[in-house]
Amino acid sequence: MALLAGLPATAVALAFLWLGSYSQQTRWTVMIVLMVAWLGCSLSVVGKVRFPLQTISNLLAAIREGDYSIRARGGRREDALGEVIIEVNALGENLRQQRLSALEATALLSKVMTEIEVAVFTFDGGQKLRLVNRAGERLLGKPGERLLDRSAQELGLADCLQGAASQTMEIMLPGGTGRWALRRTTFREHGMPHTLIVLTDLSRVLREEEREAWQRLLRVLAHELNNSLAPIKSIAGTMTELLKRRPRSEDWEQDMQRGLEVISSRTEALNRFVASYTQLARLPQPRLGPVDVGNWVHRVARLETRLQVAVQAGPPLSIKADGDLLDQLLINLVRNAADASLETKGTVTVRWVSARPTLEVIVEDEGAGLSNSANLFVPFFTTKKSGSGIGLVLSRQIAEAHGGSVTLENRKDREGCRARLRLPIE
Repeated sequence: MALLAGLPATAVALAFLWLGSYSQQTRWTVMIVLMVAWLGCSLSVVGKVRFPLQTISNLLAAIREGDYSIRARGGRREDALGEVIIEVNALGENLRQQRLSALEATALLSKVMTEIEVAVFTFDGGQKLRLVNRAGERLLGKPGERLLDRSAQELGLADCLQGAASQTMEIMLPGGTGRWALRRTTFREHGMPHTLIVLTDLSRVLREEEREAWQRLLRVLAHELNNSLAPIKSIAGTMTELLKRRPRSEDWEQDMQRGLEVISSRTEALNRFVASYTQLARLPQPRLGPVDVGNWVHRVARLETRLQVAVQAGPPLSIKADGDLLDQLLINLVRNAADASLETKGTVTVRWVSARPTLEVIVEDEGAGLSNSANLFVPFFTTKKSGSGIGLVLSRQIAEAHGGSVTLENRKDREGCRARLRLPIE
């Protein structure tokens, strides 16, 4: 193409040369000069096009091979091929940065996979193990190189590939036995389906939670028992001294009577405490049946006789629940609201709204509000002089047994507290 571009001009120049009155020597000399210039310019044009294209080809080949360190020089914006070289250099730099980020992310993922305490397994479409972390090796009791390419059936993990994708199951493996939380998901690698299994040991967490629960319970029991036994012990000692004293004082019978009354009072308080704990520990399972929300709320509101409980009717609804347990739950919430409002001569309002798929029953008072919300649902914690500390705990247990929840918060529109009961409609 370069030779053809210069051919017309060369032919015209040679035609004028041969038609003119020039000597033979001049003609041949000029013809040789023209031919050399024509061929030289053509080869120069070819070189200026071919070299950048070869450079770009080498750059693209290096990028295809994964070598992003090679760069081309001499690229200029005013030259079309120079702009291509500049863009290819920028492409190589971007790919280098992306590969560096991918390598760092892969290294981090590999480190996390190695150090986490949950067992991770990857199986291919044929249920052959393709990946296992250190926790998985400990669970199976073998190093990774002896586990890879073995089937889930051979490893004792076949049950993990069946059933629900998220479940709790009993597992007996060489490296661990107990309750495990299973999470299973699928992904594709090189177009082939794979299954990812994550096993979390729940036994340790449950034991720790059980230990903390026992510690809290023992602290409460010790506190309540000491509150009752300390005065009983002190008064019993005093009464023993009165009986040993000779001669006895004139009012010793009255002192003995008062001491026995205190012992009886503290014994009764201790008995109420034990009865409250028994009630808390023996909450029955709900017996579900149809419950009309309007009738339920109005019936409980009429049970509070110390003040008038206002009911703001909501939409007509019916839910499946245990009516007796719901009565006990709402009675506790309304009674607490009434206790708070009686101190400030305020009012109590009960209303319900439908936020499908959830029913919300809201009890609002105009009391002093909550001063310590952190311990409201701690068993036997109470801010009342004669409170048992189990009303809110029972209410929350009943709500959770129905798949709902109970929350308390201070009102923002005025002084007082708002109790919000959420129950599933369906």
